[in-house]
Amino acid sequence: MDTIALILSIIGSINWGLVGIFQFDLVAWLFGGQGSVVSRIIYTVVGLAGLWCISLLFRHGRQKIDGE
Repeated sequence: MDTIALILSIIGSINWGLVGIFQFDLVAWLFGGQGSVVSRIIYTVVGLAGLWCISLLFRHGRQKIDGE
């Protein structure tokens, strides 16, 4: 699950980079606009993956403390 969340977060960050630099939303372009159902599902899944990745920060820190 962690790896999938990281991959989705990377995809999302690449899309945001494209929006910021080129004003081009790849997800919207591929799936019929920002308002399409498929695009909204992808945005939601990527957002949830980003939230999941927040937990990685805390688990990673806890493992270092436990390992010392």
